[in-house]
Parts: sequence; C-alpha cells; structure tokens
Amino acid sequence: MTNEQAKAELAAIMDGVREQMRTIARIQQQRAELTASATARGKKVTVTVNADNTVIDVKFSADIDELSYSEIAKAVVEATQRAVRQISEKTTDLMSPLDIQRSRMPKLSDLVEGLTDIEIPNPVAASTERPATAARRQVFDGSGPPPGWDEPDGTRRGKSVTDSSW
Repeated sequence: MTNEQAKAELAAIMDGVREQMRTIARIQQQRAELTASATARGKKVTVTVNADNTVIDVKFSADIDELSYSEIAKAVVEATQRAVRQISEKTTDLMSPLDIQRSRMPKLSDLVEGLTDIEIPNPVAASTERPATAARRQVFDGSGPPPGWDEPDGTRRGKSVTDSSW
C-alpha cells in the first residue's frame, strides 16, 4: 500500500468517525427526551419513566381505594417494569442508525494485519425479582445476601404498608 492510499483510507475512516459522532449526538438528544408510561390493575395505576428508567410520575385513578396497599405496591412495580421495557424498545430503535453505521466501519483486523478485533461482551440483564426471593439471591459471583437472610418462621411477613409477602 502506498502512502497516498494509506492517507486516503485514513481520511475515509475519519469521515466515518465524524459521521458517527454526529449520529451519537443526535441520538443522545432524542434519547434524553424519551418517556414511557404504562398502567396496571385495570388502569388504576399509571407510571411514567424517563430514558434513564427513573420514575418521573405516578398517578392513581379515582377508584384506587378498591386495592389494598399490597396490591397498589404490586401495581406500581408492574407498571414501572412495563414502562421500562417500553423505554428499552424505544432506545433500541433509536440506536439502529448507529448500529448500521458501525457495521459499515472497518474492523481493526481490516486495518492492521494480524490484529484481532475487540469483542464487547453483551450486558447481563438485571433481575426484576423482589429482593428477598430465591431467584434474586442466586448471584453467580457470590455477592448475594448472606446465608440465613430469610427468617425461617416467616416473621418478616405482615399486613402493613411495608408488607413484603407479595
């Protein structure tokens, strides 16, 4: 490869990188404006989250008193999880132009002979299980709660606002 060819390839790569940066800036702005709302329990509970999965609004219908505190808590969690899934889908849709641009860019092995490509591991999904459930405690790196976390006689369960029995 001649020096002129190398310069031309580098210029093309830099143009591609600049295009990706513009795309990233546009996607970041659009993502910052995303919100999603979801309902639960026959639309008695509505939760709205932003693109960072932060709850920004919770609304209860006029007939919310038909539900117990425990049912309201469950409904808030269900609606929040639905809204978060919607945000995830919207974010994936927003990212698709960037993924297309990235697929057109040369790999490291295309640029430098013998160089291996960098593989980015896929993210591990966080559990949506309640904190005290067995599924939540099964952490592969040993960072789960210590043995004996749950009281064997179930004394933590109650009928109050903080009822964890659901």
